[in-house]
Amino acid sequence: MNLSHVTIEKPDDTNIILGQSHFIKTVEDLYEAIVQTNPALRFGIAFCEASGPTLLRCVGNDEGLIALAKKNGMAIAAGHSFLIMMDRGFPVSILNAVKNVPEVCRIFCATGNPTQVIVAETDQGRGILGVVDGYRTKGVETEADVQARHSLLRTIGYKM
Repeated sequence: MNLSHVTIEKPDDTNIILGQSHFIKTVEDLYEAIVQTNPALRFGIAFCEASGPTLLRCVGNDEGLIALAKKNGMAIAAGHSFLIMMDRGFPVSILNAVKNVPEVCRIFCATGNPTQVIVAETDQGRGILGVVDGYRTKGVETEADVQARHSLLRTIGYKM
């Protein structure tokens, strides 16, 4: 078995959801879940098929994000994984809808941070072991940090 990592290539303001599912219709079901939950969200989805022709299945409503999802999906190339690249919104706005798609098994991450995907490769294929989401923790927040966090959440409308 070989272990490696794949760095997700994306602009700083692009968010992602990386997950695993179990069926070819995942790509259509994810598309429907996203547009029904947040019609303004711009996104591209790549789904790595794990049997049959083992193709990368792609869909979305933004050609640039579809192309980005394709590029990163092919770099990961792990069976039954999916990657949603999104703009004009945050993962939290669609995460429950994505998790509620019946064939979704797990979510590895939902983030805007720099992300590395830890991949195991065997003679049979590739699988995702986990992710490195962002950077190492540097310390414990101070009272000023707490106030800044509270202020940010209220500024962007997530808390009152």
